[in-house]
Amino acid sequence: MSQVAAITTAVEPAESPLTPESWGKLGMWIFLAADAMSFGALLAGYGALRYGSTDWPVPAGVLGIGLTAFMTFLLICSSVTMVFALAAIQRGDLRGLRTFLLLTILGGLMFLGMQAYEWSHLIHRGLTLSSNPFGARLFGTTFFIITGFHGAHVTGGVIYLSCYLVRALLGRVTQANANAIEIAALYWHFVDLVWILVFTFVYLL
Repeated sequence: MSQVAAITTAVEPAESPLTPESWGKLGMWIFLAADAMSFGALLAGYGALRYGSTDWPVPAGVLGIGLTAFMTFLLICSSVTMVFALAAIQRGDLRGLRTFLLLTILGGLMFLGMQAYEWSHLIHRGLTLSSNPFGARLFGTTFFIITGFHGAHVTGGVIYLSCYLVRALLGRVTQANANAIEIAALYWHFVDLVWILVFTFVYLL
C-alpha cells in the first residue's frame, strides 16, 4: 500500500513555486525588459541620426548640463530614499515607509519641475520638435521625444508611489505588503537607471 502511495505522489504534478507575490515581480521584470528595449531603440536611433548628420550640435553648447547634472543627482537620491522606504516596511516601520516614500515622490516632482523649466527655456530659444537654430533639425525632435518619454515614466512612477503613500497614510500597508513596495521600487530604480543612460548619451557625449 505504501508503494502505491509513493507512486501516486511521484506522478502528481508538483505545485508551482510561484506565489502571487513572485508573479507580481515576474510581471514587473517582463514589463521592464520590454521597456528597456523601447529606450534602447530610441537611443540607438538617436545615435544613428547623430552619426549620419554633418551639422549635429554639440549638446554641451545647447543644453544646460549643470541643471541636468543636478536633476540626475536628485533621481539618484530618490533611489536611495526608495531603498530606505522598502527597508522600513520590511521591518514593519510604517512611519519610516511614509517618510521615505514622501521624499522619493518629492524627488520625482522636483525632477519633473526642472525638466519643465529646461524645456520652456529651450523652446524660448527656438528648439522645438520641428526646428533647431543650432544645427540639425532632428536634434530637437530626438531630444524632446527621448526626454519626454522618460518624463512620462517619471510621472507614472510618482503617481504609482503616491497611491502607496495614500494607502500607507490610511494604514492599509503592512509588513505583509512589503513585496508590493519592492515591485514599485524595481520600477523606480529602472527609471533612475535609464535617466543616467539618457543623460550620458544625449547630454554628455
